[in-house]
Amino acid sequence: MALRFNGMDPETQGNGSPTVWVDDHERELVFQGWKPREELLTEVSTTEWVPGHTIGVPEGEAVVRIPLRMAAIIRKALDDAERSGLL
Repeated sequence: MALRFNGMDPETQGNGSPTVWVDDHERELVFQGWKPREELLTEVSTTEWVPGHTIGVPEGEAVVRIPLRMAAIIRKALDDAERSGLL
C-alpha cells in the first residue's frame, strides 16, 4: 500500500486527530475521523437518503466524521491525486 499523507485537523491536540491520505495503489482517499454520535448512526441506519440506496451502513463500510475546517486538506488530496494521474 502506498499511502501519502495529505494533512490532519489543524486544531489537533496531538493524538486521535482526523487525517487524510491518498492511497496511490487503490486509487482512494483514506480518512481517519471521529466515531459518529449514536443519534447520527441511528439516523444513517434508518433513513433512505438516496432513492434506490440500501438503508443503513453495509458490512465492510463505516461512517466517520470529518470537521469542515479540513475542506482545504481534502481539496489538496484530490488535487494531488489528479496531478498524479489517479483521477
